[in-house]
Amino acid sequence: MPKENRNVTKKIIKPGKKIVASVVQGHKEQMLSSMNQGAKEITMDFSGIETIDSAGLGLLIAAHNSLKSVGGSLKIKNASEKIYKFMQTMHLDKHFEVASPG
Repeated sequence: MPKENRNVTKKIIKPGKKIVASVVQGHKEQMLSSMNQGAKEITMDFSGIETIDSAGLGLLIAAHNSLKSVGGSLKIKNASEKIYKFMQTMHLDKHFEVASPG
């Protein structure tokens, strides 16, 4: 029987279509669980993300701060052009890596 690796240092999370107030708590719990299992680098795959609101931005900032405090990092990959530009406008790309698909 394969052993579960509870000390994974990198984790990829694919949130779905929206990162908004109604789903932020679930994403927060998933990130905290990953960190408790030893993840120091969390990559959020934004392919398919259509909407992010202020609660979603708060989640990203809190995750970044938590990961940074343990020597880790948050990365966003496959952000749509619209979300990528929005994150640049908010200067979030100065705090964590944000990459668009193209």
